[in-house]
Amino acid sequence: MKSSVENLSPTRVKLAVEVPFDELKSSLDEAYKAIGSQVRVPGFRPGKVPARIIDQRIGRAAVLEEAINKALPKAYSDAVRETGVKALGQPEIEVTELEDNQRLAFTAEVDVRPEITVAGYDQLAVTVDDAAVTDEEVAEQFEELRARFGTLKGVDREVRTGDFVSLDLTATVDGAEVEGGSAQGLSYEVGSGNLIDGLDDAIVGKSAGESATFSSTLAFGEHAGSDAEITALVNSVKERELPEADDDFAQLASEFDTVEELRADLRSRLDRVKVLGQGAEARDKVLELLVAQTEVPLPESAVQAEVEWREHDVVHQLGHDDAAFEQYLQTQGKTREEFTAELREVAEKAVKTQFILDSIADAEAVSVSEAELTEYIVRQAQRYNMAPQEFADQIVQAGNIAALMADVRRNKALAAVLESASVTDASGNPVDLSALATPQGQAELEDLEDAAEQAAADNGGVGAAGTSGTAGTEGSAGSAGSAGSAGSEDAEGSEGAAGTEGSEDESRV
Repeated sequence: MKSSVENLSPTRVKLAVEVPFDELKSSLDEAYKAIGSQVRVPGFRPGKVPARIIDQRIGRAAVLEEAINKALPKAYSDAVRETGVKALGQPEIEVTELEDNQRLAFTAEVDVRPEITVAGYDQLAVTVDDAAVTDEEVAEQFEELRARFGTLKGVDREVRTGDFVSLDLTATVDGAEVEGGSAQGLSYEVGSGNLIDGLDDAIVGKSAGESATFSSTLAFGEHAGSDAEITALVNSVKERELPEADDDFAQLASEFDTVEELRADLRSRLDRVKVLGQGAEARDKVLELLVAQTEVPLPESAVQAEVEWREHDVVHQLGHDDAAFEQYLQTQGKTREEFTAELREVAEKAVKTQFILDSIADAEAVSVSEAELTEYIVRQAQRYNMAPQEFADQIVQAGNIAALMADVRRNKALAAVLESASVTDASGNPVDLSALATPQGQAELEDLEDAAEQAAADNGGVGAAGTSGTAGTEGSAGSAGSAGSAGSEDAEGSEGAAGTEGSEDESRV
């Protein structure tokens, strides 16, 4: 086989491939066997029809077409390996010549990973926030802990901010009650602001048995975006009684005997969270510097695959419910076009980041050991509340091992960049990020960011794959059954769903 490469652009090439006819023999035999099992010829059992009879009955051209369809994936894969092309996604293949008993010639246009140089990645300097924990922050954490152990007591007075009330709500638009717009016995913490705009102001000062009517804009349902008249009836008022801040409370709420020990533990935990926050901030700022200072041509197929993956993830989080998606757009104040444009911007940054880290990994000769891959799989399985073996099995079944290894490799490249970077806090003090390079530190950082993502989702946002996500690398492999954020060239070649071998993950970069 002979193959050559023509560069069409920094991100796309055309392969020209010639295959001698003798290399097609196995595919030709398979074609005769496949066709022979389908045709019915008197005097011959299915699958036992001689080739000359098939040529007479079906035609040699049909056999050649079947043989070519079987031969092209392997021929393309061999050409990719022979030329060293770093192919992305599926190729556009065109058979340019076919001479029976002579040769097969075809071309294959495919996007490729751009060749880039990342200058100065080992000499970066970033500044992060100070990590000092204040007494006020410790006190806030302590009061939140007391609140979790508080009890609710009914009171006979007007509603105040911080009270818990039982409400009956009714919504009308143009005088007609909104279907599904009423609720009875709804429990609500006054001042939380997580129910209906204007509700807090309306019910503060009311007593049990009194009602308030106010105007608000509906956020969900058939009338989302419409101005509605809301009536709120206060059924009952309760206030939260907090436990005394003494040693008895410390023993109730923690493993400690004294309130002083409990406060010290809260300070220690806050300190750890802030150190982790410094690590996340340093990572994000380092990535921002690399993205800003590196020119990276972007293959359109890679960007589009990333957009589609992120959009699918958002839709999946919303239960594949079109109405829920429309409501999400309304709460975000975006049109579908604006959402897609913002998603594309995030996707472009993510793909660019991946290419940059791949280039650094190449320059640093970063490899991934079996132990490192296993450790990563265990961490990811924990994040998705799955058994490690179950997670690994799904990754293998989905053909995403290469994508997972690419994630690990990028994380190691990023860790090397952070290790060589000069990181100082706002006060000018050097920041030691070595603890974050350990598996425990990485796991803690993942947990911290997962909690932040969940909080965003609880407030009407979406997870990391959505437009609110970052272009980081850790955890971007998605769920076990989905494609990772970036595939990698499979040196051995792997047959994709469309039957073309040797290309990267067909759906993501």
